[in-house]
Amino acid sequence: MTVNAVTPHRARLGEGPFWDVRSQALYWVDIAAKQALRLMGGELQVWQLPEHVSAFIPCESGDALVTLSSGVYRLDLATEALTLLCVADPQPGNRGNEARCDAQGRLWLGTMQNNIGEQGEDLPITRRSGGLFRIDSDATVTPLLSGLGIPNTLLWSEDGGHVHFGDSMDGTLYHHAIQPDGQLDPARMWFGPHERGGPDGSAMDAEGYIWNARWDGSCLLRLTPLGKVDRIIELPVSRPTSCVFGGPDLTTLYITSAASPLGHPLDGAVLAIEVDVPGKPCHRFAG
Repeated sequence: MTVNAVTPHRARLGEGPFWDVRSQALYWVDIAAKQALRLMGGELQVWQLPEHVSAFIPCESGDALVTLSSGVYRLDLATEALTLLCVADPQPGNRGNEARCDAQGRLWLGTMQNNIGEQGEDLPITRRSGGLFRIDSDATVTPLLSGLGIPNTLLWSEDGGHVHFGDSMDGTLYHHAIQPDGQLDPARMWFGPHERGGPDGSAMDAEGYIWNARWDGSCLLRLTPLGKVDRIIELPVSRPTSCVFGGPDLTTLYITSAASPLGHPLDGAVLAIEVDVPGKPCHRFAG
């Protein structure tokens, strides 16, 4: 399996890859460097932001959402102007981490205690103060979970009745049934700790299998719908952080990564590999 870096850019903490089918563009962020990035038509564009940013998601209205430390903002891609949409998590000292939109175009945002200093340095995590929130297109915020450590992975079943959600502090991916009123049933363990690193972000393919990036594991795990390891995809980076299916046929898997003490040449790169099963498309924010 051939692995390529899609640009020369190397992130300190690459995260949140999003493939926009309509524009055939890849969006992602460098949380520590406060950058939102887009690769479209072979051209890399970088937006420098005033705060740490964990997600960069295009909107149906033509602009994009960025999840900054102080809230969820609309970013005008032409003028770079920021407009506050909402403050999902009012807890002081928290920041956004995982964020994806469901099939209805609602943003789900997982937050955590901020662990990144102003210069990009690591800060200790001393509390489980994170939460999971749903933000509708009209900016209504619905709290869903609390007491989270490091939220990662947000993927929904085909019928929208269940969500896969992870907490890297637990080393575990969970499964929640979604109630008719939109609240979540208690977590059910779906895939526990594994010797190949900790669970980070994930993507789902057309067969319902989950491809999970393994922080400090130098690999992806492809997991069956029953939570068993189907295959291990070795990677030339120490800390893969997330992945998304893209390309014209959704058979290119894009993988974000972070810098590491091991200093591998591709650490921090966005990697691309061709896979034998297409993935499910990302959804824009409905607002």
